[in-house]
Amino acid sequence: MSSARRNTGPRTAPVGGQRGHQAKLVLLGDQGVGKSSIALRFVRGQFPEHSEATVGAAFLTQTIQTQGQSLKLDIWDTAGQERYHSLAPMYYRGAQAAVVVYDINNANTFNRAVTWVKELRQQATGNIIIVLAGNKADLAAEHRAVATEEARAFAEENGLIFAEASARTGLAINEMFLMIAHKLLTKSPGNFNQGVRLTNEEETKSSGCKC
Repeated sequence: MSSARRNTGPRTAPVGGQRGHQAKLVLLGDQGVGKSSIALRFVRGQFPEHSEATVGAAFLTQTIQTQGQSLKLDIWDTAGQERYHSLAPMYYRGAQAAVVVYDINNANTFNRAVTWVKELRQQATGNIIIVLAGNKADLAAEHRAVATEEARAFAEENGLIFAEASARTGLAINEMFLMIAHKLLTKSPGNFNQGVRLTNEEETKSSGCKC
């Protein structure tokens, strides 16, 4: 990776020996919308200037401390290519949260995100927490193709968390995941594994896939 920048936002590092919660989160969206970049910005505080398309899925972990509790997120970063769509249910099945990503500057990716939300509502866990995330906000001033009002209205109508973010600058990335953690811990306390021992570990684990 080149030109990586450390994010100094509210993300917290894993705490050794503390007992807490564990939840599965999946990233969904078209190829090129920045799913892997969002995941790497959140987990490593870095932005990859040059990255290859995800093949199948990549797996990362990160632990958040909030409200006096620890929540370990098992993050599945899925491939956006259409040929991998049939694999998606394998990754979002049993997930407690999903981040559906679109590119603010590409209307087609928003339409695809709408389709992903509908699929999750039909096939995923009934009480799954869904974030609708418009990425590449740093380019929106000149290239915006999806109005904030349109995306926000869709999110509100469908009970989604809404955020416009930038993996490149770090805008709203940590806040987005903190909102997920807050909602999981306060609204859905029985939906994830409890009593998991959280220890210091590597932030990413290889799944044999490129991201």
